[in-house]
Amino acid sequence: MQEEQTVVEMRGITKRFPGIVANDSISFKVKKGEIHALLGENGAGKSTLMNILFGLYQPDEGEILIRGEKTDISDPKKAISLGIGMIHQHFMLVEPYTVVQNIILGAEPRKGFTIHYSYAVKKVKELSAKYGLQVEPNQLIKNISVGMQQRVEILKTLYRGADILIFDEPTAVLTPQEIQELMGIMRSLIEEGKTIILITHKLKEIMAVCDQVTIIRRGKVIDSIPVKDTTVDELAAKMVGRQVNFTVEKEEANPQNAILSVSNVTAIDQRGIPVLRDLSFELRKGEILGIAGVEGNGQRELIEALTGLRKVKSGEILLGGKSIKNARPRQISEAKIGYIPEDRQKRGLVLDFTVSENMVLKNYYYPQFNRGLLLDYNKINRHSIALIEEYDVRTPNETTEARALSGGNQQKVIIAREVASDPDLLIATQPTRGLDVGAIEFIHKKLVEQRDNGKAVLLYSLELDEIMSLSDRIAVMYEGKIVGIVDPKTTSEQEIGLMMSGSNEGRERESHEQTDKVVV
Repeated sequence: MQEEQTVVEMRGITKRFPGIVANDSISFKVKKGEIHALLGENGAGKSTLMNILFGLYQPDEGEILIRGEKTDISDPKKAISLGIGMIHQHFMLVEPYTVVQNIILGAEPRKGFTIHYSYAVKKVKELSAKYGLQVEPNQLIKNISVGMQQRVEILKTLYRGADILIFDEPTAVLTPQEIQELMGIMRSLIEEGKTIILITHKLKEIMAVCDQVTIIRRGKVIDSIPVKDTTVDELAAKMVGRQVNFTVEKEEANPQNAILSVSNVTAIDQRGIPVLRDLSFELRKGEILGIAGVEGNGQRELIEALTGLRKVKSGEILLGGKSIKNARPRQISEAKIGYIPEDRQKRGLVLDFTVSENMVLKNYYYPQFNRGLLLDYNKINRHSIALIEEYDVRTPNETTEARALSGGNQQKVIIAREVASDPDLLIATQPTRGLDVGAIEFIHKKLVEQRDNGKAVLLYSLELDEIMSLSDRIAVMYEGKIVGIVDPKTTSEQEIGLMMSGSNEGRERESHEQTDKVVV
């Protein structure tokens, strides 16, 4: 039968990098018309394998067959000619260009000696309508959402005639709503006769949308099974090599005195529009306060105000009784505030620096890392090696550049650095975004340890189940205000959802539970 045709077969693929075997004799088959998940931990070798299929890397050993024909995929141009397209985790878009300019870049239709833009716009609109992508061709990339940018990446592959689409961690930077929309787009692509390979570590998404799953652990294939024949628990155990606890185990919190006091804070954006509106709350030592809300309701601006990245127009921010309002980021750091940023590559790391150098980005000038006027790399490397071991950062060594690590291992470097600085207050924004279930379990334990050691943790996550399971209190934001602070033990996702939407129920709860400063 046609649907049983094998369209991709990789046999005995091995790929070595200095100090590591990324793919160890991997064999992998994908049938036409299926969504085939490639599941594994951060750094397991999933993206490397697909980069080989797309021609970005060349295997040291093994062979590739496309539609039964042995093929040498020497570069991405060859892959595209074979009908293979890849949607990368970190988008390959030129921000000052329009949607249509990005889609046709390198494959521009010609009319005489000029680019036939009207034809390109028409073709993009046709493809967008056919697959339900709803993309506006003339918008600038820099002005559209992350989810819409991903749709542009999908259109780039479809414009070039791809019928085998590789999605590399496509939901790592999407909101829950955008994830649901992407799942629908994938189904429509399959209905149109496409084949999809989905690189992921998110088990719920595999169960929801995939037909087959191949599990890779430390560069080797562990199993390949139909999704209907497995469970989330079984997949998790195969992925990390042990049973995974999906519930956060923590004792009752023992909060102490307030360390962070935010009073009537107002901040505006570049257009002069308020993004924080008379916002007040307190955070105590020995507790985790979760910030919940639909994206775009001031959560990011609140974090920026607390970390010195956004000026506050009015109000006060006190840490341990001392004002940090409009302090510079270094002053914030020296006040013993740790910060796990939402965007690890833009705000968390210097990608061209080594792992060791990134481990001391915030405190390289401290005496323990210096020898006179020079950095003491022996001490820096010893410090880094200890953190690499403690946080299980998968890297060839401490002198590897940060850009060579997988996204999840880059995140581990940031979390190791911030927790090792022994902050009194740890601000964690999307701390488990892009991490596999084993790493998520580990990071959750670290955040609870901070709390149990008498530290304060401010947690911002778009994953409501993460907020519910980790937080001791949950502050819900809507339109730049905190509309209520609730106890996760006595509330529900439905109630928080209503508050997140600005419903009367949420506002009513605010009037009963919140004064200028709320301590529950």
